[in-house]
Amino acid sequence: MTDVLILGGTGWLSGRVARRWLDAGATVTCLARGGRPAPDGAVLVTGDRDSADAYAAVSGCDWDVIVDVSSRADHVEAAVAALGDRAGRWVHVSSMSVYADDATVCADESAPRHPPARPGDDYEYGAQKVAGEDAVLALGGRALVVRPGLIVGDGDPSDRFGYWAAAFLRAGEEPVLLPPLDGRSTQVIDVADVAEFIVTASSSGAVNAIGDVRPLEEVLDRVRAAAGHVGDLGVADEAWLLQQGVQPWAGERSLPLWLPEDMTGFMTRSNVRFRAAGGSLRALDDTIARVVADERARGVDRERRAGLTRPDELALLAILP
Repeated sequence: MTDVLILGGTGWLSGRVARRWLDAGATVTCLARGGRPAPDGAVLVTGDRDSADAYAAVSGCDWDVIVDVSSRADHVEAAVAALGDRAGRWVHVSSMSVYADDATVCADESAPRHPPARPGDDYEYGAQKVAGEDAVLALGGRALVVRPGLIVGDGDPSDRFGYWAAAFLRAGEEPVLLPPLDGRSTQVIDVADVAEFIVTASSSGAVNAIGDVRPLEEVLDRVRAAAGHVGDLGVADEAWLLQQGVQPWAGERSLPLWLPEDMTGFMTRSNVRFRAAGGSLRALDDTIARVVADERARGVDRERRAGLTRPDELALLAILP
Protein backbone atom coordinates (compact mmCIF):
# COMPACT_ATOMS: atom_id res chain seq x y z
CA MET A 1 0.00 0.00 0.00
CA THR A 2 1.25 3.48 -0.87
CA ASP A 3 1.88 5.80 2.09
CA VAL A 4 1.24 9.42 1.15
CA LEU A 5 1.93 12.55 3.17
CA ILE A 6 0.23 15.72 1.99
CA LEU A 7 1.54 18.98 3.41
CA GLY A 8 -1.89 20.52 3.39
CA GLY A 9 -4.69 18.26 2.26
CA THR A 10 -7.58 20.33 3.60
CA GLY A 11 -7.80 23.06 0.93
CA TRP A 12 -9.54 23.21 -2.42
CA LEU A 13 -6.85 21.54 -4.55
CA SER A 14 -4.94 19.64 -1.88
CA GLY A 15 -8.17 18.18 -0.50
CA ARG A 16 -8.99 16.79 -3.94
CA VAL A 17 -5.48 15.36 -4.18
CA ALA A 18 -5.99 13.64 -0.82
CA ARG A 19 -9.36 12.27 -1.95
CA ARG A 20 -7.89 10.99 -5.24
CA TRP A 21 -5.08 9.21 -3.40
CA LEU A 22 -7.62 7.60 -1.05
CA ASP A 23 -9.67 6.45 -4.03
CA ALA A 24 -6.48 4.84 -5.38
CA GLY A 25 -6.16 2.80 -2.19
CA ALA A 26 -3.36 4.78 -0.55
CA THR A 27 -3.04 5.57 3.12
CA VAL A 28 -3.10 9.36 3.38
CA THR A 29 -1.83 11.62 6.13
CA CYS A 30 -2.50 15.36 5.95
CA LEU A 31 -0.29 17.78 7.87
CA ALA A 32 -2.23 21.01 8.32
CA ARG A 33 -3.15 23.63 10.88
CA GLY A 34 -6.42 21.87 11.59
CA GLY A 35 -8.81 24.70 10.83
CA ARG A 36 -10.53 22.54 8.21
CA PRO A 37 -11.20 18.79 8.19
CA ALA A 38 -9.23 16.33 6.11
CA PRO A 39 -11.17 14.15 3.69
CA ASP A 40 -12.90 11.13 5.23
CA GLY A 41 -10.42 8.29 5.46
CA ALA A 42 -7.32 10.48 5.79
CA VAL A 43 -5.40 11.02 9.01
CA LEU A 44 -5.08 14.66 10.04
CA VAL A 45 -1.90 15.64 11.89
CA THR A 46 -2.04 19.21 13.13
CA GLY A 47 1.07 21.29 12.72
CA ASP A 48 2.12 24.88 12.19
CA ARG A 49 4.69 25.16 9.40
CA ASP A 50 6.03 28.34 10.99
CA SER A 51 7.09 26.26 13.98
CA ALA A 52 10.57 24.75 14.34
CA ASP A 53 9.05 21.35 15.15
CA ALA A 54 6.41 21.47 12.39
CA TYR A 55 7.44 18.09 10.95
CA ALA A 56 8.37 16.25 14.16
CA ALA A 57 5.24 14.11 14.12
CA VAL A 58 5.84 12.85 10.58
CA SER A 59 9.63 12.84 10.27
CA GLY A 60 10.06 9.39 11.80
CA CYS A 61 8.22 7.69 8.95
CA ASP A 62 9.19 6.73 5.42
CA TRP A 63 6.77 8.08 2.82
CA ASP A 64 6.29 6.72 -0.65
CA VAL A 65 5.05 10.12 -1.81
CA ILE A 66 5.06 13.60 -0.28
CA VAL A 67 2.91 16.31 -1.87
CA ASP A 68 3.39 19.99 -1.04
CA VAL A 69 1.26 22.89 -2.28
CA SER A 70 2.86 25.71 -0.29
CA SER A 71 3.50 29.11 -1.87
CA ARG A 72 6.06 30.08 0.76
CA ALA A 73 9.65 29.20 -0.01
CA ASP A 74 10.67 28.95 3.63
CA HIS A 75 7.98 26.34 4.23
CA VAL A 76 9.07 24.29 1.22
CA GLU A 77 12.76 24.53 2.08
CA ALA A 78 12.16 23.51 5.70
CA ALA A 79 10.00 20.58 4.60
CA VAL A 80 12.65 19.31 2.19
CA ALA A 81 15.32 19.66 4.86
CA ALA A 82 13.24 17.73 7.40
CA LEU A 83 11.65 15.10 5.17
CA GLY A 84 13.62 14.90 1.93
CA ASP A 85 15.48 11.77 3.00
CA ARG A 86 12.23 10.06 3.99
CA ALA A 87 10.42 10.53 0.64
CA GLY A 88 10.49 8.07 -2.22
CA ARG A 89 8.91 10.73 -4.42
CA TRP A 90 8.20 14.42 -3.88
CA VAL A 91 5.54 16.31 -5.82
CA HIS A 92 5.58 20.08 -5.52
CA VAL A 93 2.62 22.07 -6.82
CA SER A 94 4.14 25.22 -8.25
CA SER A 95 2.61 27.65 -10.75
CA MET A 96 3.16 29.05 -14.22
CA SER A 97 3.60 32.36 -12.43
CA VAL A 98 7.25 31.30 -12.09
CA TYR A 99 7.86 32.38 -15.70
CA ALA A 100 9.42 35.78 -16.34
CA ASP A 101 8.39 35.89 -20.02
CA ASP A 102 4.69 36.62 -20.52
CA ALA A 103 5.00 37.55 -24.21
CA THR A 104 6.32 34.44 -26.02
CA VAL A 105 3.54 32.26 -27.41
CA CYS A 106 3.80 28.48 -26.83
CA ALA A 107 6.70 28.77 -24.41
CA ASP A 108 7.50 25.48 -22.69
CA GLU A 109 9.10 24.45 -19.40
CA SER A 110 12.52 25.73 -20.52
CA ALA A 111 11.30 29.36 -20.52
CA PRO A 112 13.17 31.71 -18.16
CA ARG A 113 11.87 32.00 -14.62
CA HIS A 114 11.88 34.89 -12.19
CA PRO A 115 14.88 35.12 -9.84
CA PRO A 116 14.16 33.03 -6.73
CA ALA A 117 13.03 34.75 -3.56
CA ARG A 118 15.65 35.21 -0.89
CA PRO A 119 15.20 35.42 2.88
CA GLY A 120 14.02 38.90 3.80
CA ASP A 121 12.57 39.72 0.37
CA ASP A 122 9.11 41.22 0.19
CA TYR A 123 6.59 38.52 -0.66
CA GLU A 124 6.15 37.97 -4.39
CA TYR A 125 4.22 34.88 -5.40
CA GLY A 126 6.21 33.96 -8.52
CA ALA A 127 9.60 34.40 -6.87
CA GLN A 128 8.47 32.35 -3.85
CA LYS A 129 7.37 29.52 -6.12
CA VAL A 130 10.72 29.60 -7.96
CA ALA A 131 12.65 29.25 -4.71
CA GLY A 132 10.37 26.41 -3.64
CA GLU A 133 10.93 24.66 -6.96
CA ASP A 134 14.69 24.92 -6.55
CA ALA A 135 14.54 23.28 -3.13
CA VAL A 136 12.48 20.37 -4.45
CA LEU A 137 14.37 19.90 -7.72
CA ALA A 138 17.54 19.42 -5.68
CA LEU A 139 16.09 15.98 -4.85
CA GLY A 140 16.84 14.95 -8.43
CA GLY A 141 14.86 12.20 -10.15
CA ARG A 142 12.54 11.80 -7.16
CA ALA A 143 11.04 15.25 -7.74
CA LEU A 144 8.09 16.29 -9.87
CA VAL A 145 7.25 20.00 -10.08
CA VAL A 146 3.73 20.56 -11.38
CA ARG A 147 3.13 24.05 -12.78
CA PRO A 148 -0.61 24.59 -13.13
CA GLY A 149 -2.01 27.55 -14.95
CA LEU A 150 -5.51 28.80 -14.15
CA ILE A 151 -7.21 26.03 -12.16
CA VAL A 152 -11.01 26.09 -12.40
CA GLY A 153 -13.96 24.10 -11.15
CA ASP A 154 -16.72 24.02 -8.58
CA GLY A 155 -15.79 25.55 -5.24
CA ASP A 156 -12.98 27.66 -6.71
CA PRO A 157 -12.01 30.15 -3.97
CA SER A 158 -10.41 32.61 -6.42
CA ASP A 159 -13.78 33.41 -8.07
CA ARG A 160 -12.13 34.10 -11.43
CA PHE A 161 -13.64 31.60 -13.85
CA GLY A 162 -16.81 31.38 -11.79
CA TYR A 163 -17.36 35.12 -12.12
CA TRP A 164 -18.50 34.67 -15.71
CA ALA A 165 -21.03 32.00 -14.81
CA ALA A 166 -22.38 34.29 -12.10
CA ALA A 167 -22.39 37.35 -14.40
CA PHE A 168 -24.44 35.60 -17.07
CA LEU A 169 -26.75 33.95 -14.54
CA ARG A 170 -27.56 37.15 -12.65
CA ALA A 171 -28.09 39.20 -15.82
CA GLY A 172 -30.72 36.94 -17.38
CA GLU A 173 -32.21 39.04 -20.18
CA GLU A 174 -30.16 42.12 -19.27
CA PRO A 175 -26.74 43.05 -20.69
CA VAL A 176 -23.34 41.79 -19.54
CA LEU A 177 -20.09 43.76 -19.77
CA LEU A 178 -17.24 41.95 -21.54
CA PRO A 179 -13.55 42.82 -21.87
CA PRO A 180 -11.84 43.13 -25.27
CA LEU A 181 -12.05 39.80 -27.10
CA ASP A 182 -10.23 40.16 -30.42
CA GLY A 183 -7.03 38.13 -30.38
CA ARG A 184 -7.37 37.26 -26.69
CA SER A 185 -6.84 33.69 -25.52
CA THR A 186 -7.31 31.75 -22.34
CA GLN A 187 -6.15 28.42 -20.92
CA VAL A 188 -7.80 26.65 -18.01
CA ILE A 189 -7.53 23.27 -16.36
CA ASP A 190 -10.11 21.51 -14.24
CA VAL A 191 -9.09 21.06 -10.61
CA ALA A 192 -9.91 17.36 -10.92
CA ASP A 193 -7.49 17.00 -13.84
CA VAL A 194 -4.70 18.62 -11.81
CA ALA A 195 -5.37 16.25 -8.91
CA GLU A 196 -5.41 13.26 -11.27
CA PHE A 197 -2.04 14.23 -12.75
CA ILE A 198 -0.45 14.76 -9.33
CA VAL A 199 -1.49 11.27 -8.30
CA THR A 200 -0.82 9.33 -11.51
CA ALA A 201 2.13 11.01 -13.25
CA SER A 202 5.37 9.07 -13.12
CA SER A 203 7.57 11.73 -14.74
CA SER A 204 10.08 13.96 -13.00
CA GLY A 205 11.26 17.51 -13.46
CA ALA A 206 8.91 20.39 -14.26
CA VAL A 207 5.63 20.03 -16.16
CA ASN A 208 3.14 22.69 -17.21
CA ALA A 209 -0.29 21.44 -16.15
CA ILE A 210 -2.68 23.48 -18.23
CA GLY A 211 -5.45 23.10 -20.77
CA ASP A 212 -5.43 23.80 -24.47
CA VAL A 213 -5.29 27.36 -25.80
CA ARG A 214 -8.75 28.66 -26.67
CA PRO A 215 -10.06 32.02 -27.86
CA LEU A 216 -11.45 33.92 -24.87
CA GLU A 217 -14.57 34.73 -26.89
CA GLU A 218 -15.29 31.04 -27.47
CA VAL A 219 -14.93 30.18 -23.79
CA LEU A 220 -17.20 33.03 -22.67
CA ASP A 221 -19.75 32.06 -25.32
CA ARG A 222 -19.85 28.54 -23.92
CA VAL A 223 -20.28 29.77 -20.36
CA ARG A 224 -23.02 32.12 -21.54
CA ALA A 225 -24.88 29.30 -23.29
CA ALA A 226 -24.67 27.07 -20.21
CA ALA A 227 -26.01 29.88 -18.03
CA GLY A 228 -28.87 30.58 -20.44
CA HIS A 229 -28.07 34.27 -20.85
CA VAL A 230 -30.06 35.96 -23.65
CA GLY A 231 -29.30 39.64 -23.02
CA ASP A 232 -27.02 41.93 -24.96
CA LEU A 233 -23.23 41.94 -24.70
CA GLY A 234 -21.28 45.15 -24.21
CA VAL A 235 -17.66 44.69 -25.28
CA ALA A 236 -15.41 47.36 -23.77
CA ASP A 237 -12.11 48.76 -24.96
CA GLU A 238 -9.04 48.07 -22.83
CA ALA A 239 -8.04 51.72 -22.45
CA TRP A 240 -11.58 52.68 -21.47
CA LEU A 241 -11.78 49.92 -18.84
CA LEU A 242 -8.51 51.00 -17.29
CA GLN A 243 -9.72 54.62 -17.22
CA GLN A 244 -12.78 53.43 -15.29
CA GLY A 245 -10.59 51.68 -12.73
CA VAL A 246 -11.42 48.16 -13.93
CA GLN A 247 -8.48 45.81 -13.56
CA PRO A 248 -7.55 42.79 -15.69
CA TRP A 249 -7.32 39.18 -14.56
CA ALA A 250 -8.45 39.14 -10.91
CA GLY A 251 -9.18 41.08 -7.76
CA GLU A 252 -11.71 43.65 -6.70
CA ARG A 253 -13.35 45.63 -9.52
CA SER A 254 -11.91 43.44 -12.25
CA LEU A 255 -12.96 41.51 -15.32
CA PRO A 256 -11.41 38.08 -14.80
CA LEU A 257 -9.55 36.24 -17.57
CA TRP A 258 -8.94 39.51 -19.45
CA LEU A 259 -5.23 40.10 -19.93
CA PRO A 260 -3.41 43.22 -21.17
CA GLU A 261 -2.72 42.97 -24.88
CA ASP A 262 1.06 42.71 -24.39
CA MET A 263 0.72 39.52 -22.28
CA THR A 264 0.42 37.30 -25.35
CA GLY A 265 2.25 34.37 -23.76
CA PHE A 266 0.54 34.20 -20.37
CA MET A 267 -2.43 32.12 -21.53
CA THR A 268 -0.79 30.45 -24.53
CA ARG A 269 1.82 28.20 -22.91
CA SER A 270 2.73 24.74 -24.17
CA ASN A 271 1.09 21.71 -22.56
CA VAL A 272 2.89 19.18 -24.78
CA ARG A 273 4.91 17.72 -21.92
CA PHE A 274 1.80 17.44 -19.75
CA ARG A 275 0.06 15.34 -22.36
CA ALA A 276 3.19 13.27 -23.01
CA ALA A 277 3.42 12.53 -19.28
CA GLY A 278 -0.12 11.13 -19.27
CA GLY A 279 -2.02 14.30 -18.39
CA SER A 280 -5.63 14.30 -19.51
CA LEU A 281 -8.22 17.03 -19.92
CA ARG A 282 -11.93 16.54 -19.46
CA ALA A 283 -14.40 18.24 -21.78
CA LEU A 284 -14.57 21.97 -21.12
CA ASP A 285 -18.38 21.92 -21.27
CA ASP A 286 -18.43 19.43 -18.38
CA THR A 287 -16.34 21.80 -16.28
CA ILE A 288 -18.52 24.76 -17.24
CA ALA A 289 -21.69 22.86 -16.27
CA ARG A 290 -20.28 22.15 -12.80
CA VAL A 291 -19.20 25.76 -12.36
CA VAL A 292 -22.61 27.10 -13.41
CA ALA A 293 -24.36 24.76 -10.97
CA ASP A 294 -21.93 25.73 -8.22
CA GLU A 295 -22.49 29.45 -8.77
CA ARG A 296 -26.25 28.93 -8.62
CA ALA A 297 -25.85 27.05 -5.34
CA ARG A 298 -23.44 29.54 -3.74
CA GLY A 299 -25.37 32.60 -4.89
CA VAL A 300 -24.57 34.83 -7.84
CA ASP A 301 -24.72 38.04 -5.79
CA ARG A 302 -22.44 36.91 -2.96
CA GLU A 303 -19.25 38.76 -2.10
CA ARG A 304 -16.49 37.70 -4.45
CA ARG A 305 -12.71 37.88 -4.56
CA ALA A 306 -12.75 38.80 -8.25
CA GLY A 307 -15.04 40.58 -10.66
CA LEU A 308 -17.58 43.38 -10.63
CA THR A 309 -20.66 43.70 -8.50
CA ARG A 310 -23.84 43.85 -10.55
CA PRO A 311 -24.46 47.53 -9.61
CA ASP A 312 -20.91 48.43 -10.73
CA GLU A 313 -21.36 46.47 -13.96
CA LEU A 314 -24.65 48.22 -14.75
CA ALA A 315 -23.11 51.62 -14.03
CA LEU A 316 -20.32 50.89 -16.48
CA LEU A 317 -22.70 49.59 -19.12
CA ALA A 318 -24.69 52.81 -18.82
CA ILE A 319 -21.67 54.90 -19.90
CA LEU A 320 -20.06 52.38 -22.27
CA PRO A 321 -19.09 54.26 -25.47
